[in-house]
Amino acid sequence: QVQVVESGGDLVQPGGSLRLSCAASGVTLDDYGLGWFRQAPGKEREGVLCIRSSDGSTYHKDSVKGRFSISRDNNKTTVYLQMTDLRPEDTAVYYCAIGDVYSSSCLLGYGMDYWGKGTPVTVSS
Repeated sequence: QVQVVESGGDLVQPGGSLRLSCAASGVTLDDYGLGWFRQAPGKEREGVLCIRSSDGSTYHKDSVKGRFSISRDNNKTTVYLQMTDLRPEDTAVYYCAIGDVYSSSCLLGYGMDYWGKGTPVTVSS
């Protein structure tokens, strides 16, 4: 059974940084692409950043380019979303999903097979 669990959400001040974790069991993360998504109160879910497993290509939502990045731990069991220069508009529940990433269509959720339950991020002074 595949499980995806996010963690690391917190309250952070504007301009601050935060690292979210995505741990998956029942799969080998190296074999899958991965995406981070978020849903702000009263808004639809949106894709933030995806990474393709075959070549490490990444796809970003425009507003997070240069601020958000993905990395993996050495054991390749956890993937991180490093967020810097956080803004109030980054406030949302953040979700991790794994599946097949072919193109920027991953930001629409296409190809994502397994989803976590989310971790909340609040950016406020």
